Amino acid sequence: MTLAYLLEGLSFRCTGDPSAIEVEDVVNDTRKVTKGCLFICIRGARFDAHESAAEAAAQGAKVIVTERDVTLPAETDVVEVRVEDTRYAMALISAAWFDHPAKKLKTIGITGTKGKTTSTFLIRNMLMHAGIRCGLIGTIEYIIGDQHVHASNTTPESYDLQQMLAQMVDAGCEAVVMEVSSQALMLHRTAGILFDIGIFTNIEPDHIGPNEHRDFADYLHCKSLLFRQCRCGILNIDDPHAKEILAGHTCSVETFGFSEEADLRACNLAYIRKPGALGVFFDTKGLIEVHAEIANPGRFSVYNALSAIAVARHFGCDGEVIAASLKGARVKGRIEMVPVSGRFTLMIDYAHNAMALKSLLTTLKDYRPARLICLFGCGGNRARDRRFEMGEVSGRLADLTIITSDNPRDEDPQAIIDDIRQGIAKTDGEFIEIIDRREAIRHAIEIAADGDIIVLAGKGHEDYQEIRGVKYPMDERDIVAEIMKERDGGAQ
Repeated sequence: MTLAYLLEGLSFRCTGDPSAIEVEDVVNDTRKVTKGCLFICIRGARFDAHESAAEAAAQGAKVIVTERDVTLPAETDVVEVRVEDTRYAMALISAAWFDHPAKKLKTIGITGTKGKTTSTFLIRNMLMHAGIRCGLIGTIEYIIGDQHVHASNTTPESYDLQQMLAQMVDAGCEAVVMEVSSQALMLHRTAGILFDIGIFTNIEPDHIGPNEHRDFADYLHCKSLLFRQCRCGILNIDDPHAKEILAGHTCSVETFGFSEEADLRACNLAYIRKPGALGVFFDTKGLIEVHAEIANPGRFSVYNALSAIAVARHFGCDGEVIAASLKGARVKGRIEMVPVSGRFTLMIDYAHNAMALKSLLTTLKDYRPARLICLFGCGGNRARDRRFEMGEVSGRLADLTIITSDNPRDEDPQAIIDDIRQGIAKTDGEFIEIIDRREAIRHAIEIAADGDIIVLAGKGHEDYQEIRGVKYPMDERDIVAEIMKERDGGAQ
């Protein structure tokens, strides 16, 4: 492939004739350099690949893409391409290298603080129900045709993303739905993709700090960029920052929510509580009328469903297909009901910060449990404030908090628990400490009484526990099943 073709759409300076240079491969890692390749110098949080430009040249790279001065061998025929931003350049070069696969798919991008993962699975479920083969890229996994791959990033680096899209095309996919994180938008991972549909779920302060966003304004701005990169923007009009998200948008706009102003409006909300399960009934008015039931509790579950309904309408899905797919949808680790008993309800959720935990526990209190039991820990090597905040939230909202271990990583699990306890101490909430998560879960089940709701928070879809750099198998679904088997001899 010629260098000229790879550089289409980019502003650059080049030390050779791009139309006369054939590129054999595209890489951004010196460990993957091959003879005749194009090497892109990416500046990361810990390492700047510009420092390895000479090494890449010595290993056979034919083209080096840079955004600042580099040192190359004195006598070399290596071509240097200077661009303003190598991350942006990598996105466009990667798209060209894989023959622009996004143009061969219907592309749906979802951004927001909460709800991205659930919404992506709901949308894919609806499209698959309608006979539309759809890939998925998100926090839990990447689905490429029939292949399920464990996710390393919510939105992969641009080269990996374009490669996955190309694989989806090869696998016969007609569409793809993906989570688009604020980091991905900030770092141009999706540059070069004009989404057919962009969705905004909601926004609250998150991902603010070193190597993330400098403040909430920056976080909000990055989220808004999706609406400058899509043909149709669909947003939650009930979010207080909806108008700011639309600032500078270049797309047509549709809205969803409970508000009378919403183009797609939810109404007639009714909570469902069945033995061992929670859910919601609701109707929609406006762009499409549907009577829906979902097996997840609360208003925020309705918002996720509305985003999926809004997308499905664009694909010609009728109310019957939408209702059927919503009723049967399940998302691993997102308010995931684990059937254990008709006497009490047990669920697993990924809530791992104060904001998510508050939203979840507030919703569950609306179902009027006899007791709301919240079991959680906090990850090591992460901001300590999260521990105090989550402790305070659970202390105020749960009837009983069971403090346990999460992923302690390099920290002492007891030290993390001590921090959580400081947060709970600001409340009158009842709590106990059980450092072993398996035993903590066992205790929660043993003390559960009629009408209780138990939340196992923080791990969600994760099936491991990380201690001192080692990931040990730990799937809470398996733990619950083992405990019930030991307790009841397998009777559920």
